[in-house]
Amino acid sequence: MNNRHLSRRQWVAAATAGMATLWMSAPAWAQSWPDRPIKLVVPYPAGGAADQTARLIAGPLGERLKTTVVVDNRPGGGGSIGAAAVAKAAPDGYTLLLDATGFTVNPALLPKMPFDPVKDLQPVSLVMQVPMLLVVPAGSPHKTVADLIQAARSQPGKLSFASAGNGSAQHLTGELFKQGHKLFITHIPYRGGAPALSDLMGGQVDMMFSAMPASLPLVRSGKLRALAVTAPQRAELVGAIPTVAETGLKGFAAQEWNGIWAPTGTPPDVMGRLETELRAVMALPEVRQRLAANGAVAMGTPRADFGKFVQTEMAQWARVIQQAGIKLD
Repeated sequence: MNNRHLSRRQWVAAATAGMATLWMSAPAWAQSWPDRPIKLVVPYPAGGAADQTARLIAGPLGERLKTTVVVDNRPGGGGSIGAAAVAKAAPDGYTLLLDATGFTVNPALLPKMPFDPVKDLQPVSLVMQVPMLLVVPAGSPHKTVADLIQAARSQPGKLSFASAGNGSAQHLTGELFKQGHKLFITHIPYRGGAPALSDLMGGQVDMMFSAMPASLPLVRSGKLRALAVTAPQRAELVGAIPTVAETGLKGFAAQEWNGIWAPTGTPPDVMGRLETELRAVMALPEVRQRLAANGAVAMGTPRADFGKFVQTEMAQWARVIQQAGIKLD
């Protein structure tokens, strides 16, 4: 029948049928997802902390989704290159991003971002957090955080703290500590955490904020001394060590973390399924135990909570970077 001759009743019936068809086809498409491998992009080199987290969860996540989750390392640009690739990928649930603390630091640190981290990517879940330890050489005269603060105030600029480089999590945490106590402690950037810890053990620098997986073995072997932990609460593996907040900086919290995002526009049903399965993976005893062995805590937060967490992190590190005048080399 020619459309010009359709009655009003026929128009309504046709439109209703079309809408019903669309409504039924969306769940059918979502139910077929995934029907091919999923790519989990890690914007850092293989072997690093983020890569290890991705490989830990890729297997069980693939099992739950009944597909293969392939870890794809795309390092460069402080994590921005791999993240941009995911931001520009098709929003079909087959390309995901596992990123780290740098995701919330780069917007304030990089003059130009190749993507908009807020508009171009949707948070799926925070998967793990790992606190840092404030560590000093084993032979340091500073036995407590109060000792460090007193020394820094009595001789401004004489104490130094090491980091893995300008803009690194260790650097920003050190600046947050300095700003909170209004201290002048000289920052010594290194090309990576390993050489920084090496010089710290040798006494070339006075202190460092270092993630527990890297620093805890050195504390246990007696090469470093831990004075505080940066988490909001004490860490189980070092329960006797106070938090930075307990030593005088109320509300202080700085942890390295990993989370997962999908390109904006990914269908809600797929986002919901991803969140559900990721949270289930992070609740698996074997996953939690593997992370806990290195001082990390398995998370698995709802999408909304992860989104709020990201916003809070971005705001905190933007303030620290601006106040400290941090620039990349």
